Amino acid sequence: MSKTLFAENLEQINTIAKQILEYTSPQKKFAFYGEMGVGKTTLIKALSLQLGVVDVVSSPTFSIVNEYHIDKGLKIYHFDFYRIEDEDEAYDMGYEEYFFSEAYCFIEWPEKITNLIEEDIVEIKMFLEGKKRRIEVII
Repeated sequence: MSKTLFAENLEQINTIAKQILEYTSPQKKFAFYGEMGVGKTTLIKALSLQLGVVDVVSSPTFSIVNEYHIDKGLKIYHFDFYRIEDEDEAYDMGYEEYFFSEAYCFIEWPEKITNLIEEDIVEIKMFLEGKKRRIEVII
């Protein structure tokens, strides 16, 4: 199943994030695909806010993973695998502890860890088309 959404401006991102969470519920694992600058981190921030995150959401480009807390006692793990050289680095950081937890996992650059991505993950494919973004949500 898939759903396509369009964002013509940043003000629409929160509404789109809410629609994505409603469409994909109860899924908690998401892989974000798209070129650099398409808005993956911005969408993850909006999703995190919709989930009730109480922390500041920022890109984990250098730390690889950021942990955020949701007011319901749950966690969000936000990954950015752009800088890793191979999947062994994900093994070394103990990715299993994150991916197989009950926490939400938002994964940027999943292309770097293709063998570690489970089949039941929600795929978010983002495209920049002129000034608007096309967001494909695949369950």
